Amino acid sequence: MNRYNAVIFDMDGLIIDTEKLLIKYWVTAANEFGYPMKREHALHIRSLSGALAEPYLREAVCPDFDYKKVRSRRIELMNADIAKNGIELKKGIIPLLDELDRRHMQKAVCTATDLERTTRYLTSLNIFHRFDKVICGPMVEHGKPAPDIYLYACGELGESPERCLALEDSPNGVRSAYYAGCGVVMVPDLTAPTEEDRKYILGEASDLEAVIKYL
Repeated sequence: MNRYNAVIFDMDGLIIDTEKLLIKYWVTAANEFGYPMKREHALHIRSLSGALAEPYLREAVCPDFDYKKVRSRRIELMNADIAKNGIELKKGIIPLLDELDRRHMQKAVCTATDLERTTRYLTSLNIFHRFDKVICGPMVEHGKPAPDIYLYACGELGESPERCLALEDSPNGVRSAYYAGCGVVMVPDLTAPTEEDRKYILGEASDLEAVIKYL
C-alpha cells in the first residue's frame, strides 16, 4: 500500500535543469544594470516569492535594486539561452513518473514559474500531459515559502496534505511544502540541505528515481 495518494513536484531544478540558468541570468541581468549581485544572492531567492525577493535584494545587494527591471531582463536572457540550447530533464523523472502511473498515484507540478512558461517548458519535453494538475505562483496570493501554493495544489488534487508527498530542491520550497503539512523529500540540485533544512524533510534523494522508496 502506498503511504501517499499523490506526489507534488517543484519544477525548476527538480523536473528540469533550469535552476543553473536562473542563477546565472539573475546575476548577469543585475550586473548589466550596475547592481553588484552575486551567486549567493541568487541562490537565496530560489523559489522565493517576488514579495520577499525584492526587499531581500534591496537589503542584500543595493537599496535601489529594481526588481521588476532586472527580472524582466533575466527572463529575456534565459529565454534566449533556452531557445538556442534547449532544456534537459533531470535524472530519474521518467522512471518516477512511470512508477507513479503504475501505482495509480496523482501527480501535480507546483512552481513559482508562470503558467505560460511552465506549459511551454514541459510541453517541449513531452511531459506536460503526464501531470494531473499544474499549479503556478500567480495562482495564489503568497508564494513560497508560504504554504499557499501547496495547499492550493492539495485542494486541486482533492487530497489532504498529509496524503501528499512534495519533492523540492530548494530551502524555500521545502519550507512551503512542510508548512502546508505535506511530507517532503529534498532532491538537491545546486546546494545540499543544511542542518536547518533537514528539520523539515523526511529524507534526501540523490535523484528522482531514488524518491520511489519514499512512496
